[in-house]
Parts: sequence; C-alpha cells; structure tokens
Amino acid sequence: MTTLYHFHSSPQSQRVRLALSYKGVPWQDRPLAWDDDETFFELGLARRVPVLQLDDGRLLTDSLAILQEIDTLFPDTPPLVNGRIDEAAWQALVDWRNGCDAVLERLYAPVRPAWREIGGDAETLAAYKQEVKHRFGMSLEELANDRYDGFAQFSRLSRLTELSRHLAKNRFYMGEPSIADMLLCADIYPIQIHDGIALPVDLMYYLKRVEDLCGLSPGEDLLTR
Repeated sequence: MTTLYHFHSSPQSQRVRLALSYKGVPWQDRPLAWDDDETFFELGLARRVPVLQLDDGRLLTDSLAILQEIDTLFPDTPPLVNGRIDEAAWQALVDWRNGCDAVLERLYAPVRPAWREIGGDAETLAAYKQEVKHRFGMSLEELANDRYDGFAQFSRLSRLTELSRHLAKNRFYMGEPSIADMLLCADIYPIQIHDGIALPVDLMYYLKRVEDLCGLSPGEDLLTR
C-alpha cells in the first residue's frame, strides 16, 4: 500500500496528505516522531519529509513534484491537475510561494511546538529550540515576538488581501479544486496558530472549505485538539 511518512508540523507533508485524501487513494499514514532518525536510515534517505513510498517501492520526497504528478501517480481518481491547472499557472504559484519562503519559515518555527510531535515532549522541545537557534540565530521566543513584523512582511509579499478576495470570489484558486489549493491550504494554515495574528476572514473560510473538501485538516495532532 502507498505509505506517506511525514511530520504533522510540516506544511510540505500536509500538501501531500490533503491531495491523497481528496483523491480517495488507499494509503497508510505514517506520522513520525521529531527525533525519529531510524526510519530515515531504514529508508536510505536523508532526514526530509514528506516521503511518499509507492506500491512499486519508489520513494518520492519533493512535495511540489508529487503534487504536479499526482494525477499520473494515481490515475482513475478525481483530478487535481488535468483540466484543473495548467503548467504556467502552477509555476506562477510556485514562484509566488518561493518568494515568500524565508519569511514563512520564520513564521512557522515558533508555532511548530503546537504540534504534539515537538511540544508534547520536554526533551524534544529543548532539542528543537537549539535547532531553531542554530538555524535562525534567534531563540524561539525571539522569533515569536517578531511574528507581527513577519506577518506584515508576508502580507505584503503575498498580496494576501488580494489573494483572499480572489479565493472568496472563485471559491478555489482556479475555480475548481486543484493542487494549488493543496499548497495554499497547507502553507497558510500554520500562520493562524500565532497568538494575536488574524488571517482575513475570507481566507479562514477558504481554509475550512479545502479541509472539508479533502476530509482532512492540517491541524491534526495539535496539542490543543
């Protein structure tokens, strides 16, 4: 059976989880502990998620490539690419996302402990804090305090207000469900976990619309649930 190895706190993983769930593909969900190095060793891969293991044994680790090939990988399932989004539109969205990557990673870092895989264990949380300090040169608390400036930067870079209006008018990014919605829902969802940050109401409705469509939430395994 197709198996997805992932961290719940990883937006890249959630993109693929949403897509698989929407398509109704039989798959085994394998959430990993944050400190699980053994599974990656057994798979023969560097520590990176998601890892999509296909029935034929192939291992795919690039979430964007997985999304782009999802209709080919799982034919005879509801489409998310064919007839839904063309290559130019998809590349434009990927370019948009890449342009926001640095600020999004700084916004993600302080909220990842909201998921049980990190925040549910004191030793894991302490190790994660050290990892964050090494990566960003700032403590988890400093990044959390910087969230308002980070969100303001993201709002400008992403043209968040215009995006929200577009999604409210068209319901989905391309008017019909597509891989674009899997990316947007997974990547925007964690921002709302920040204290004091409010996403536009139309965007909140959109996230819920995609969750309901897929029958799956990127917020699974949050400590508050």
